[in-house]
Amino acid sequence: MSLTREQMAQRVAQELQDGFYVNLGIGIPTLVANYVPDNMEVMLQSENGLLGMGEFPTEDTIDADMINAGKQTVTTVKGASIFSSAESFAMIRGGHVDLTVLGAFEVDVNGNIASWMIPNKLIKGMGGAMDLVAGAENIIVTMTHASKDGESKLLSNCSLPLTGKGCIKKVLTDLAWLEIEDGAFVLKERAPGVSVEDIIEKTQGKLIVPDHVPEMVFA
Repeated sequence: MSLTREQMAQRVAQELQDGFYVNLGIGIPTLVANYVPDNMEVMLQSENGLLGMGEFPTEDTIDADMINAGKQTVTTVKGASIFSSAESFAMIRGGHVDLTVLGAFEVDVNGNIASWMIPNKLIKGMGGAMDLVAGAENIIVTMTHASKDGESKLLSNCSLPLTGKGCIKKVLTDLAWLEIEDGAFVLKERAPGVSVEDIIEKTQGKLIVPDHVPEMVFA
């Protein structure tokens, strides 16, 4: 079976390291905040000017003035700081974020990402995605492997306007964990119960499949 949004967030959380500064994009990436290991100190950054986001609030802890870049209410952790969006983007552009987690519409074998615009559809704006992909070395893209119509989102070449070129190396979909190497997607892990054949069928770009592809493991 394909991964749920929560399972995708859990898998991304396995890539966190103690002391990391991490930017979480809108959508599935924001859920990663709920799965930071208890024994790990990670500072989550929001481009609207918050460093030190915590888990999503309960009804007892909600503060309508405390929001992330996606306008969702959030909590803060000990040591959090609040500053202007200009300072937040200076942190991003200066390369001071250790890990960026973004959503996307398409990714291709050259590490290009399209995440901000679908022609003839209403889009709120590109947000900080272009700054994030330009200023970050370590980026994980989270997305569904295929569209609702069954069309692959892992392509030989992106068809939508690009957010960044040659910047993506790791992709987590609802079916698989893949890494981009030498102009191809390399299948590293598969979702529990998902066959390699199903992943091959839904991947339009060049795909390299090792002899053994383990299933993802969740605690």
